[in-house]
Amino acid sequence: MPFYVSPEQQMRDKANYAQQGVARGRSCVALQYADGILMVAPNASNALHKISELYDRIAFAAVGRYNEYENLRKAGVTYADIMGYQFDRNDVTARGIANYYAQELGRIFIESNKPFEVEVVVAEVGDQAENDQIYRITFDGSVTDERGYVAFGGDASKVSAVLKERYSAGMTLAEAFGAALAGLAALTPAPSSASGGAPSSAGASSSGPGNGQSAELTASQLEVAILDRNRDHRKFRRIVGGRLEELLAQSRSAASTATEGESASAEDAPTGPAAP
Repeated sequence: MPFYVSPEQQMRDKANYAQQGVARGRSCVALQYADGILMVAPNASNALHKISELYDRIAFAAVGRYNEYENLRKAGVTYADIMGYQFDRNDVTARGIANYYAQELGRIFIESNKPFEVEVVVAEVGDQAENDQIYRITFDGSVTDERGYVAFGGDASKVSAVLKERYSAGMTLAEAFGAALAGLAALTPAPSSASGGAPSSAGASSSGPGNGQSAELTASQLEVAILDRNRDHRKFRRIVGGRLEELLAQSRSAASTATEGESASAEDAPTGPAAP
């Protein structure tokens, strides 16, 4: 005879299970910049993508179990294509796709014994920055409308703390990329020397938030894509190869310049009146 489990306990158990699955993945970042929306995910694979295009100006990013969020991605593409064919391409919106995902994930969470271990972001770039949309959908179908930036998956709170310090409206692509790298680097352990001493000065960084260092993350470890509002028709573009290396160099140069400026300002600051 099966034991009785209250609905409240079942929901708590499912939520804990899904949260643990999502937390095992590495955090991803989506944030607005002057010309669109940037998405960055730690991903060493060239074939299994965490970031993808859904429609003309809409992109998808996810963390968790690959087979589960890949099913969601395909379903989102199908939903968008059908909506655009039956009605009009302008009727396909990130809000509509986010609501569709919320319904599907909510249904799975309630009806299935095993919920999806995923967290999804759907972003849409507008003609103006104020029209950009970023939606975060969790494993239980909850939807939040994010403004400016969002970190999801893994230990997202640490990444969000760094982004809160580094993010500002109207950033260039290089500045936004630098902020994203700084946030993701907060979760990357600092390299140590073979003798167990302090990290070497070349390419080493502190793992604490807000350090502005991102030497641990290389182009081969990152998946980067943008929604560029200045492109015609299809706004989604992956940043790979030489362009990604160039963007990495620009972001590190900007971070180094900012750090030097802060140091110079601190040295030039008045130390108060001299003692009589």
